[in-house]
Amino acid sequence: MCGIIGYIGDKEKKKIIIEGLRELEYRGYDSAGISVFSDNELHSFKTTGKLINLEKKCENFSSSGFGLAIGHTRWATHGKATEINAHPHSAEFSNIVHNGIIENYAILKKDLEKKGHIFLSQTDTEVVVHLFEENLLHLKDSTLAFKETIKALKGSYAILLITKKENDKIFYAKNGSPLIIGTDGSDIYFASSSTPLIGLVKDVCYLEDGEVGYMDKNNFKSLKNIIPLSGTKISSQKDGYRYFMEKEIYEQHKVLQDTISSRILEDKIELNLPKDFLKDINSITICACGTSYHAGLSAKYIFEREAKIKTDAIIASEFRYSNPIMRKDELFIVISQSGETADTLEALKLANKNGLKTLAVCNVENSSMVREAKYSLLTRAGIEKGVASTKAYATQVMLLWILGIYIAEIKQSISKENIKKQIKNMNEAIKATMINPKIHDRLKKLSKRYLHGHGFFFIGRDIFYPLALEGALKLKEISYLHAEGYPGGEMKHGPIALADSELFTISLMPKHLLFDKIKSNTEELASRDATICAISQEIIDIADDMVLIDKFDSYMEEFFAMMIVLQILALEVAIRLGNDVDMPRNLAKSVTVE
Repeated sequence: MCGIIGYIGDKEKKKIIIEGLRELEYRGYDSAGISVFSDNELHSFKTTGKLINLEKKCENFSSSGFGLAIGHTRWATHGKATEINAHPHSAEFSNIVHNGIIENYAILKKDLEKKGHIFLSQTDTEVVVHLFEENLLHLKDSTLAFKETIKALKGSYAILLITKKENDKIFYAKNGSPLIIGTDGSDIYFASSSTPLIGLVKDVCYLEDGEVGYMDKNNFKSLKNIIPLSGTKISSQKDGYRYFMEKEIYEQHKVLQDTISSRILEDKIELNLPKDFLKDINSITICACGTSYHAGLSAKYIFEREAKIKTDAIIASEFRYSNPIMRKDELFIVISQSGETADTLEALKLANKNGLKTLAVCNVENSSMVREAKYSLLTRAGIEKGVASTKAYATQVMLLWILGIYIAEIKQSISKENIKKQIKNMNEAIKATMINPKIHDRLKKLSKRYLHGHGFFFIGRDIFYPLALEGALKLKEISYLHAEGYPGGEMKHGPIALADSELFTISLMPKHLLFDKIKSNTEELASRDATICAISQEIIDIADDMVLIDKFDSYMEEFFAMMIVLQILALEVAIRLGNDVDMPRNLAKSVTVE
């Protein structure tokens, strides 16, 4: 959600800021803007829509020599997606970009209006830059004025501010939203994630909550916890695929190999976790949002079945406000692709405050969540540019499966023979994600039949219920069609009232887990004239449409094969509807506000 880029140096500032913002496009946005301070002048450009609109607006602008620059991609919170609400925001002689939410902005704004300040936008951010200039009137020192401004704010923020009063400094503040400062040894760069900095900087500092100050070309070494930034620039090419999401669906078998690498051996599992960390736990709480929550709900079935340990999966946005009961013998697991998900991060902080053992399952090294948790396991999915998660989800489920068997071994609730069997199934499950072109062609043809009607039911039993939830979410995210995931047994408890010929039902029918039960649930819907699309390795006579997966020996292999089918089905339906698959409306990749 929202992206920030900043730069101090002699290079062409417009180019650096726009290229940095392009690396953050995958996070989702509805407007964008840049501000360049050069030759004692502030030059600002803002637009709605895609970055190409911003590029066109400032195509005739250039700056040479030393200067400052900030840029932003906005995902609307306060005020609609309009040019006037886009960042950067300005006062008389200062500009600001901001990720997060200022909760007390209305009170601050009212007070500033009494003092003669005039506001142009509907945003909370504009208040901050006006408050800075008001404080500067009295304090006569830019650093003191900025710090006094930040003290007055309540909420979450990553802020960069430039002002005509300081021609060599960018002021920064961080609380709750990520902000990174990096250097190539000379110039200074800022970003809201490491992605734009890879290949540009050698060293970075991941700011901690509460850090506030300024940066110029000479004081980078004064920052705490400076570390090297590893990795190479990820190619922005789609490699022949129509969308990044399609590319990421196809590369899942490769990233899953990275997930298991060095973790599963022939007859045992090794994780970089102390065994005493997991030995005395008597229950597990998994806390996450969206797709990550669905991965966590899948893990509940694995943990309870194999490790014989009570496990709850909880939506993070509900957790903190429910007065949760937390016990010292409880393992608290948080899951996030970005490691910056605000609801989940705050839940993690609460668990740490209460003395729980905490573990982060995450895709981004050095993210806030990884740094906050006592221990972490990286999914190794690589950068995922499609807003609707695919390979991040696959790697989360695989890593949680590995963790479940690892805990089972520590708890001595699983035999050595079963461990070997689970490891074999893991390797086979990865093979199940290698896409058969015939299945993709089949789904492409089927998709044209699923563009109308009044909605979709995705149904499954046991661990295939959270997969049904994920399948429904994928379709909703990119096609904008209404879809719901249900446990198959819930049909007769209300939802079946919607069944008619205009209701599409996607039934997940694994041969190796509760096949007869889900078949019976599917028959209930078919008898009410619902249109049935069955995904199975068996031919289902009652189905209107069949998607046959390969023959497998375990339900987890079937799980990963069906996951691929659901992702491709959503992709093809959305493409037929003419939607932007990689950047669906109203969505952000990294949700850094509650």
